[in-house]
Amino acid sequence: MKLTSALLALGATLAAGLAPAGGGAQAQTAPRAVVELFTSQGYASCPPADAALVEMARDPDLLALTLPVDYWDYLGWADTLADPAHTARQRGYAEARGDRMVFTPQMVVNGSFACIGSKPADVADALARARAEVAASGERLPVAVAVEVAAGEARIEVGAGTAGAPADVWLLAVDREEEVAIGRGENSGRHATYANVVRGMTKVGEWTGAPSSLRHALAGPGDFHVVLVQSRRGDHPGPIVGAGRSDAR
Repeated sequence: MKLTSALLALGATLAAGLAPAGGGAQAQTAPRAVVELFTSQGYASCPPADAALVEMARDPDLLALTLPVDYWDYLGWADTLADPAHTARQRGYAEARGDRMVFTPQMVVNGSFACIGSKPADVADALARARAEVAASGERLPVAVAVEVAAGEARIEVGAGTAGAPADVWLLAVDREEEVAIGRGENSGRHATYANVVRGMTKVGEWTGAPSSLRHALAGPGDFHVVLVQSRRGDHPGPIVGAGRSDAR
């Protein structure tokens, strides 16, 4: 079963947008789900999941992100896009779930549902579970978020809600596409394409459930910027309840 078909089977696009609280940022349609792919240039099982993420990034209903990790660098090719913060985030998710399953390629949907990123049926199941969890809000993330970038800072609006509060507000710098010629290691000779690669991530505030307006310096250079509103499970990342991007489609 092709991943594209599996995704299309999950439901039609909803047209209605969610308006953020306050002014300053353009109203944006909330995504149906946020998908994070933890991957590595040096690990042989990752290319099919990388290709799947490229497909998912074309879906305007999904916010699909690539977070390269560094723990396979010893295989002979140090991932040129890896960030130790991505590895820490993936391990935090595993601790929050209680399964301590950290591997590549792994996808995590809405901060809650983990699966093998190279298996279309598993990915479709994780997306379906995420859809069921937010069904009360119309199959989209329940907290409205808008973000625009100007003069070297992000201007963020988060709407009111009760789901997931209190939650952290994260700002991500994202490159739309990265091309890598892998010279050594298990994937030696491959030409890899990565979509929506996270190049910087910083916590910019806390959302309490009330409408919020935030301004913060950018998390790093990127083609666009993403804001995630993410609840906590103890000291670890929990469910994502809102998301927006500066190049809203």
